[in-house]
Amino acid sequence: MPTSAAPLDLRSDTVTQPSPGMRRAIAEADVGDDVYVEDPTINRLQERVAELLGKEAALFVASGVMGNQLCVRTHTRPGDEVLIHEGGHVLNYEGGSAAALSGVQLHPLRGANGQFDPEDVRRAVWPAQEHFHRSRLLCLENTHNRGGGTVWPLDRMAAVVTAGRECGLAAHLDGARLWNAHVASGVPLATYAALFDSVSVCFSKGLGAPVGSVIAGSADFIAEARMHRKKYGGAMRQVGILGAACLYALDHNLDRLAEDHENAALLGARLREVPGLEIPHPVESNIVIVEVAGRGLTAADVVPALAAQGVLAGAADHTRVRFVTHMDVTRDQVAAAADAAARVMGRLGAVSTAANGGGM
Repeated sequence: MPTSAAPLDLRSDTVTQPSPGMRRAIAEADVGDDVYVEDPTINRLQERVAELLGKEAALFVASGVMGNQLCVRTHTRPGDEVLIHEGGHVLNYEGGSAAALSGVQLHPLRGANGQFDPEDVRRAVWPAQEHFHRSRLLCLENTHNRGGGTVWPLDRMAAVVTAGRECGLAAHLDGARLWNAHVASGVPLATYAALFDSVSVCFSKGLGAPVGSVIAGSADFIAEARMHRKKYGGAMRQVGILGAACLYALDHNLDRLAEDHENAALLGARLREVPGLEIPHPVESNIVIVEVAGRGLTAADVVPALAAQGVLAGAADHTRVRFVTHMDVTRDQVAAAADAAARVMGRLGAVSTAANGGGM
């Protein structure tokens, strides 16, 4: 890939630009004052998402973080505990806001690919005694970002949520990329959502809108979440200009997520060919995480070297590099980026003895 060309940005699916059609939809949006519940475009978006997820009501929010945190706040009281995977977005990437805004503790659970088992939940719940804080909420993420975009199997997810309910826990689904899980698995959105008391979905990732998420749940839950949204500074006025982009995304960009998944599979397959590199998670959607320790490298070694060759990626942790395919990159571009990344990482470092199967 020529370094003089514009870099191919695979850092995240959040880097997409609104398409000309989406920009027209934004410009032509029918708007009103949403604080008075009078924005027709936002009302239509909320009704549509509630219907897609099989919930009574929905609420537009500025970001996925706001959506998750409103749900945490609505489900819990200060001093409560939330059970979540150790790699969960709410735990790792939301600025400590669960503690800062809701006064709750997050209890991390371990498990491969961002998933855990029913028994993990049962073991984690504290007894109902005065000595202990109250375990009140179970939070799952689908697809799982740090799990390499993996998709929860429906039966496993159902078993985990059932275990939580048996222990008195409410259940929230961080579905920032639930659209990807739906397209990858064929499981209807409402089937996933039916397991949970609340669900958040994001429009500014794979669906390509510039801003916005929606949370959904019962009418009473959303009414309370709306009150918390006001406290968090999230009530907006003529916000239909953003809602129009989200509606356009649902109409035009949902089914095409399958292309992103195919491109990620191509990228993962190419990088598996490089000795010493490992793809630690199955590539099931649009995220590819590459473990580079087998070449004696760190993400800090690899990410700048890739950028110098026109491929932008991100550090998933100290020795893991993340690539995310999205609507603004074509299959040919991803193939060229895969070849460039394979060359770069193939030149850097050396295959360790352990990676070759030798040593202790």
